Amino acid sequence: MVGARSATSRYTRLREDLDRSIFNTNWYEVDTRKVETAHELSFADIFSGAGGLSVGFRAAAYAKMFSVEINEYASATIRTNFPGSVHFERPIEDITAQDMIGALAGRPLDVLAGGPPCQGFSVAGSRRIDDPRNKLFLEFCRAVEACQPKYFVMENVPGILTMQKGAVMEAILKRFEEIGYPDVSVRVLEAAEHGVPQLRTRAIFIGNRLGSKNPYPQPTHHKANYLSINDAIDDLKDAPRSASNNHEWTAHSAQFEERISRVPPGGSLYETYRDAFKRQYSGVPSMAAKENHGGVHIHHEKNRVLSARELARLQTFPDAFFFEGGMKKAYWQIGNAVPCRLAEKIALALRHAIRPDRPSLVS
Repeated sequence: MVGARSATSRYTRLREDLDRSIFNTNWYEVDTRKVETAHELSFADIFSGAGGLSVGFRAAAYAKMFSVEINEYASATIRTNFPGSVHFERPIEDITAQDMIGALAGRPLDVLAGGPPCQGFSVAGSRRIDDPRNKLFLEFCRAVEACQPKYFVMENVPGILTMQKGAVMEAILKRFEEIGYPDVSVRVLEAAEHGVPQLRTRAIFIGNRLGSKNPYPQPTHHKANYLSINDAIDDLKDAPRSASNNHEWTAHSAQFEERISRVPPGGSLYETYRDAFKRQYSGVPSMAAKENHGGVHIHHEKNRVLSARELARLQTFPDAFFFEGGMKKAYWQIGNAVPCRLAEKIALALRHAIRPDRPSLVS
């Protein structure tokens, strides 16, 4: 439990400070268990990766209008699993406003979601929103301005909120206001609190052009009832390898397996890359699922790394969701995804705001 406690408390102070911030008072929580899904809403997913956000929004009864992803393997995965939607496999800079509007086919867009990289913000001394290294964030803003969704969702690492002592967050909020979205909030969400068997925190920006407060999902799980790694993958531990469902893992020699056998929970096979080949704990949510320099975490019980399908289970991808490109590319796609169940809860919370005729679900 030591690993679970340290991971869940990592952003506690940041979350508390954020909730008290004068820049962050326009949000409320929704009990997503009571949200109806009878009416289909629309969404688009840019910087989509393999589609963690898309899976979650689809589960919440949203129709996917289009997605954007430059990586060929993630794009192949999107096409396999979302054959009915428009997908742009090219740099977002090359996609015009007319392209995006055309993909909407005359339908208003309820939600535009995505996770643009923001590397330029992390450079010492750089606070300019128009820094060339922030062009992908600016492209996200361009897509929002072009599509005019009722709401947008932008996810990122929590560290973005403390960059430049908060100046980065202020610059982001200012840019959204400039394009017609003055009502923006940001919260740090812990995936394990929303039924994901994994400790993974994300900064979730939500904005709207309706003059409304922004909805966030109310936690349904707490430390006492978090789903554990065992709940998610123990039925696969003795299952044979199968490329047909991505249940493949890096082949180990007998010597390598013997080395792995000596790695304790929370320990790593290496001193340098301590996040690679790190053994998971049993009985608690997994550590953040990731692919690190070709290495993934060691199984909590077996002397091997997790399979791609096991990693996908920890990210709450359905078993029927197939990742294209082979094992190594699947690892990369899964490790970079947003947990599907967390995305679904965000999508359900947004439903409450988009459909104000529903009964009040404010906590």
